Amino acid sequence: MSFQVDAELYPFAPHFFDLDGLSMHYVDEGAPDASPVLFVHGNPTWSFYYRNLIKALSPTHRCVAPDHIGCGKSDKPGDARYGYRFERRVDDLSRLVDSLELEQVSLVAHDWGGMIGMTWAHRHPERVARIALMNTAAFPLPSSKRLPGSLRLTRTPLGSLLVRGFNAFSRGTIRFGAKTKLAPEVRHGLVAPYDSWDNRIAVLRFVQDIPLSPRDPGYALIAEVAAGLERFSETPFLIAWGEKDFVFDRHFLAEWERRMPSATIQRFPEAGHYLLEDEPVAVVKLIGDFVKAAR
Repeated sequence: MSFQVDAELYPFAPHFFDLDGLSMHYVDEGAPDASPVLFVHGNPTWSFYYRNLIKALSPTHRCVAPDHIGCGKSDKPGDARYGYRFERRVDDLSRLVDSLELEQVSLVAHDWGGMIGMTWAHRHPERVARIALMNTAAFPLPSSKRLPGSLRLTRTPLGSLLVRGFNAFSRGTIRFGAKTKLAPEVRHGLVAPYDSWDNRIAVLRFVQDIPLSPRDPGYALIAEVAAGLERFSETPFLIAWGEKDFVFDRHFLAEWERRMPSATIQRFPEAGHYLLEDEPVAVVKLIGDFVKAAR
């Protein structure tokens, strides 16, 4: 971990959890006995994405935000050392939550973090108090949605070169995922962990691991989660949605509305994929108020 980010933006003390010899970094802010909030990030972000929510909630809650292996301040091993698969991500999260003895968790998740976090919740519904999701899925690709060309390209040999050689996915997501012009220190913070070929392995593996058909390794697992979503019909459930997301678009939101009719949905018409960057004040208040209602 050689990169640095603005300490005012991200002032959190580092914590590390051992995963069979690999170091998983996580933020752990707030009183240990306070009501826990578990933040699960997607790709190509890391716990930095949740910085404003952590600052807002840590005075009253215990805020835990891990970096997946290969992301943020966590170790970034090669394929021979770590299997970059969806189910392994869920297992990693489960082991961290168990080690910290988190109960009655408020789950906050975005992008891949929604699939990982909701799979953990599916396996441990008794430990979940409420759920807040942003531009994500917990079900296979909707039948009405085609994977965008940029993601299809990333799954080719040329795309692999662009992602690992030129950091095209991380930089492209900043350009097209946020609809506002981000401050230089924020742009740097989002891409800083992915500063070399070796350190971009997880960014690529996440895209390659998207479960598109029953032939893909994670498809059966996410289909199982989707089939079990009704178990959360009585759980307070918030969906905050940037409507200008070119991946998690109206097709995904319609699927959420169909599968979780009890959820509260808040749309942000001018926001993109990086909802917390496009609408930081409004979304921090929305999710903050939702989480605080659990106390």
